[in-house]
Amino acid sequence: MMNVLVVDDDAMVAELNRCYINQISGLTCCGTASTLQQAKERLQQEPPVDLILLDIYMQQENGLDLLAELRHSAYAVDVIIISSAADAATIKTSLNYGVVDYLIKPFQFSRFEEALTHWRQKRSQMDNQQYYQQAELDRLIHGRAADAGEQKRLPKGLTPQTLRTLCQWIEAHPDSEFSTDELAAEVNISRVSCRKYLIWLAEINILFTTIHYGATGRPVYRYRLQAEYHSLLKQYC
Repeated sequence: MMNVLVVDDDAMVAELNRCYINQISGLTCCGTASTLQQAKERLQQEPPVDLILLDIYMQQENGLDLLAELRHSAYAVDVIIISSAADAATIKTSLNYGVVDYLIKPFQFSRFEEALTHWRQKRSQMDNQQYYQQAELDRLIHGRAADAGEQKRLPKGLTPQTLRTLCQWIEAHPDSEFSTDELAAEVNISRVSCRKYLIWLAEINILFTTIHYGATGRPVYRYRLQAEYHSLLKQYC
């Protein structure tokens, strides 16, 4: 469970945001703060805060002051701004301080849910993965996935028949993690050919890749199906 701190001097807004947070799987509101000092005191307590929802216009205070202090002290916490401040200068300053999202009040719950869900998924991936391929890093930073046209066009050298065979095996073993050698042996194709298909399936998000280092120090790529892309996998079966 990831902990979210709400910093807002409007008690009704803070309570609404707390209720919103608790509706999102994997997140819990670990506290609210109506002043910057209260926020700083909570950050020194347990459990540690993973994400701050920060207002900017507060009584006698500016939320950007807390953001600046956090960054100057290298305090490791992510921040999403939730504010009525819509001027370019404030938004630019917030982005320069590395906020992960910016919501302008008033907003719909769907936008709030999108912001926190995307942050949770991104944070979870960063906490559980040590090495990245370029396509994975692109998705992490830009949220970019291949479009429908890219998904349907096979790279040169790949055939629909072999792809179907691999995808059918993967669909039959949705919870399995496997290496190139293991899958090549299962479907009776060459390791070199199998790896080409696995790289492409990873590039279009169907497979999640991890790197393992054995006794010799050689990296071994292991793959598993990303559950949210199961429907796309079925298209190739």
